[in-house]
Amino acid sequence: MRHPQAVATMVAVTLMWSIAGVVTRHLEAARGFEVTFWRSAFNALALVVMLGWLRGPAALAAAIRSGGRTLWVSGVCWSVMFTAFMMALSLTTVANVLVTMATAPLFTALLARVTLGHRLAARTWGAIVVAGLGIAWMYAREFSAGDPKHLLGTLVALGVPVAAAINWTVIQHNRGAAQQDMLPAVLIGALISAALTLPMAVPFAATGGDLALLAMLGTVQLAIPCLLAVHVARSLPAPEISLLALLEVVFGVLWAWLGADEAPSGAVLAGGLMVLGALAGNELLALRRSGPAVA
Repeated sequence: MRHPQAVATMVAVTLMWSIAGVVTRHLEAARGFEVTFWRSAFNALALVVMLGWLRGPAALAAAIRSGGRTLWVSGVCWSVMFTAFMMALSLTTVANVLVTMATAPLFTALLARVTLGHRLAARTWGAIVVAGLGIAWMYAREFSAGDPKHLLGTLVALGVPVAAAINWTVIQHNRGAAQQDMLPAVLIGALISAALTLPMAVPFAATGGDLALLAMLGTVQLAIPCLLAVHVARSLPAPEISLLALLEVVFGVLWAWLGADEAPSGAVLAGGLMVLGALAGNELLALRRSGPAVA
């Protein structure tokens, strides 16, 4: 891809990622574990079809069998992300979930510092402090509001960036990860998430309309953008991808506001601006420094 094409594709990816919140607000009867089960099951089905078409069924099966510990640890992390994300959406607002998820790069940087000995730039330490203050502001608001459901939802959402940080750190720790095909890990995660939530999803209450929306989430919101993001990663530097990925928060909050009348609170807006500002500043500085090398 040329650079403008890669940027446009990444923006499209964030648009697809961002529809989960507003779509779940229009479900008729499906709730909680059932929503998570159907989304993960449809995601797994879509990935089996797409990866089978791209790689061939035999190659896909062989990649899973020979993937080793890194592939399966990554798959478990994906399952946590899939499950925690949908469960958090059923407990609290879209804005709370997305802003909490946006801290994943900072959790990854901290974990890599502790486990891999990576040195963090001063700008990254500053971003961690500012983003931490923003998240603390949000949590303090939920705690003071006295609504345990929203506080629980925000805590559950925290499982997404933590699992993401473990995922990328484990992959980076494995020296052969750059050559290893990690897309099957997304399929493994979807299968684990569906299997774990199935017992708690029964008896099913989803209507035909619910199943259509959840099938769209599993395919359009997860399977397709995951494949596109991996393709884009070959053409864009990591800081630029991280910066563009922040659009998911902006788009997701906007869709929930316009499509489900879910206006973010003042505390979420203030905390979210601190988090997004810290992340954007860190990535812009990184991109500026890497610009000459990339050119």
